[in-house]
Amino acid sequence: MSDLLAQARALLAAHPVFDGHNDLPWALRQQVRYDLDARDIATDQTGLLHTDLPRLRAGGVGAQFWSVYVATSLTGDAAVSATLEQIDAVRQLAARYPDDLQLARTADEVAAARSRGRIASLLGAEGGHSIANSLGTLRGLYELGVRYMTLTHNDTLDWADAATDAPRHDGLTAFGEQVVREMNRCGMLVDLSHVAASTMRDALRVTRAPVIFSHSSARAVCDHPRNIPDDVLAALPANGGVAMVTFVPKFIAPDAVEWTRRADENMRAHGLHPLDTTPAGMAVQRAFEEAHPRPRATAATVADHLDHMRAVAGIDHLGIGGDFDGTAFLPDDLDSVAGYPHLVAELLARRWSGIDLAKLTWHNPLRVLRDAESVARDLRATTPPSNATLTDLDG
Repeated sequence: MSDLLAQARALLAAHPVFDGHNDLPWALRQQVRYDLDARDIATDQTGLLHTDLPRLRAGGVGAQFWSVYVATSLTGDAAVSATLEQIDAVRQLAARYPDDLQLARTADEVAAARSRGRIASLLGAEGGHSIANSLGTLRGLYELGVRYMTLTHNDTLDWADAATDAPRHDGLTAFGEQVVREMNRCGMLVDLSHVAASTMRDALRVTRAPVIFSHSSARAVCDHPRNIPDDVLAALPANGGVAMVTFVPKFIAPDAVEWTRRADENMRAHGLHPLDTTPAGMAVQRAFEEAHPRPRATAATVADHLDHMRAVAGIDHLGIGGDFDGTAFLPDDLDSVAGYPHLVAELLARRWSGIDLAKLTWHNPLRVLRDAESVARDLRATTPPSNATLTDLDG
């Protein structure tokens, strides 16, 4: 395996990871309220965070979509304000570590950052609650650098059904469809992680640009509603989009689904949100894990999903979205951003070619970003901004 790891690191030096989803900004908000001295990611943050600069370098990361997620308990103007604070946090990180991080808004800027030896840093808003039902706010987030928006997080919205909440709309409402069209016009990628399968299908019907799944895996391999059904994976070639496999054990390992449900119940019994990854939250999680050993996942578990996704969607439509710092638990050999070489080594052992791996790690997400920019240029030349409201379209 050491030879394969050496091959993996050499491949990543040439074709680094362009990861679709990392929740470091939210972890910094929860743990230290953006006190970057208290969580100096220039130094090893093992035990506190999954992410720091030395481990990003060790993992071969060349570009990162930083999630500017805010909890769905925040709504309306409070959600918008918190999203702005999350964007500001990423800007602070880039300003503090200019030799390592470089903000990027376009595919060309991603390539330029890489050519300078920097990690291209892009913004992704996780959940349409961040726009408070306002297309003007959506455009404002785009102007601030947000280049994808996940249509929902875990809760169904006024205009879109989520995967893990009761459906209310059978997918997208008329306003939800207009959100997709306005994202196309701006050049903001439509992210279909977290949404219901009906919402996935509606978005694929409406969109003019390629979509992404920033951190989702294959439902046929692990039957969890957060994962992508085969018919949706099969539709990606016609759309041009990319499904970015995630590392979260409860989404990739069938035997972890029930264990995680009980761990979540334990967190709630302690008055904590299941996604709480503060030191206090993690102490509760570790105590539960000690009393109830959890099923283990590894890079091979993730590779099983990628093998299936490649068979259904094709190699041109796959990527990686680890969800580091957005989950309490991770596969044993993918337990931080330093772990990507283990996944590449596993795929090399399965006879994935260097060309295919380069598409997976770097070229596919870069192409999708570039294609969305092209669609936006065409649409902006012919289509004015929409000022439609939820009431106008949905009554």
